[in-house]
Amino acid sequence: MSRGILAIMQDGPTQTVDEYVAIENFSNLKHEYYDGQIRAMGGGTPEHARLGAAIVRHLGNQLEGKPCTVYSSDLRVRITATGLITYPDVSVGCGKMQMDALDPLAQVNPTVLIEVTSKSTEKYDRTAKYEHYKLIPKLREYVIISHRERMIEVFRRADDGTWSLAERGGDGDQISLTSIGCTIDIAAVYRNPHATSS
Repeated sequence: MSRGILAIMQDGPTQTVDEYVAIENFSNLKHEYYDGQIRAMGGGTPEHARLGAAIVRHLGNQLEGKPCTVYSSDLRVRITATGLITYPDVSVGCGKMQMDALDPLAQVNPTVLIEVTSKSTEKYDRTAKYEHYKLIPKLREYVIISHRERMIEVFRRADDGTWSLAERGGDGDQISLTSIGCTIDIAAVYRNPHATSS
């Protein structure tokens, strides 16, 4: 989830996944869980929210009638290999959703994960979080949507299991999500109907 971390309880007691789930069930804030620590996530900017909503709408229209579903940032994902539980900005699941044994509201088999960067979390999205995501067996593509410029990058898992930057496009380009048969029109995603010229 591309939002700033407000509080990291790394000096507090270690929390279990059960305790984390109990907190999430009654909290009006979203938290990330890793290595026994619970991190409260801050709210995003209006532009961050708009970009997330735009990509949900963009992919949702293309996936209608297909065996894949797009989800907003309200759906948790757990990376079982590392224990990270987080809220991607957007996720796409194909086929039957598999839920985590410890966190029944967290999926473990997304096909595509998408993060909209922010000033405070872009490095995390590109490094540590990417390393976690790559360990999801069913994940095929990881998409980074820039908050700084009209730029979308698609990292794709090859047949041999390695990951690399497969497509990178700027304003006016179209890039493909081959795992779900969708095309992203970058200009359409970034278009803001409420923007006014000066």
